Amino acid sequence: MNTIKTGLICFLRGAWIAGTLPILITSLPSSRLNSFHALLLGFAKRGKIMPSSSHKFTVPQSFFLHFYLLAVVWTTILLMGTWYFACNVAPLRAESLSYPAAASHLTGGSHVFSLHKSRFTSAEDRFNVWKSVFLLLLMEVHVLKRLYETFCVFNYSSSARMHILGYLTGLYFYIAAPLSLCTFCVVEAVNFAADQVAEFNVEGQDVMSITNFDLRGYVKPMTRLGWCQWAGASIFAWGWLHQYRCHAILVGFSSVLNLFLSN
Repeated sequence: MNTIKTGLICFLRGAWIAGTLPILITSLPSSRLNSFHALLLGFAKRGKIMPSSSHKFTVPQSFFLHFYLLAVVWTTILLMGTWYFACNVAPLRAESLSYPAAASHLTGGSHVFSLHKSRFTSAEDRFNVWKSVFLLLLMEVHVLKRLYETFCVFNYSSSARMHILGYLTGLYFYIAAPLSLCTFCVVEAVNFAADQVAEFNVEGQDVMSITNFDLRGYVKPMTRLGWCQWAGASIFAWGWLHQYRCHAILVGFSSVLNLFLSN
């Protein structure tokens, strides 16, 4: 398991470095990098900054929708799996035990919880698991907002295009970004979910453990996060609202400009 987690972390770090390094290189004030800057800008062009005659290796700009559909599905899966894992395996108080875990003890399935819980014995490890849940929750809010804007705010022109490499980069970003937020425990969360499914198939599960949902038990640990996490969430909320206002203003300007040009 440690080998898989190490490999995943190294892959993500290498991919982020590979994606960020070209941007840093083009920001250097050197005339020798002009050709490289032009090449990178060509990959990033889309919409009105892309010549209408240049349709080679491009896709419609409306394909932005694919980013956010993928992001919502992927982030939701990671969030639900990590949140369930955190509640059952990494309670912020050592003596606490969520309802599903207690039900598992009563029905004889406590060995699954004990096996996974033994890997998160320290308070710091459990806290880091809940930080992953918190970050994924913020990511979920962000991608849902972007999906809403795509449907209700933006109006992509049928002639607007973007480079295929930009499209592939966007797909990678919305797969890697949520995954990077939970690398601390994502491998354990996946194994835990697989063990739960296997135990359900082999031994069955008490109906009460399925039909009862302790919402308070899932939400209360969030209140025990530190001030740094909530300060970061406040900054995120401000940026979220500011970005939405900017997008609404840009859409308004575009509508006025199109009306002016049509007249």
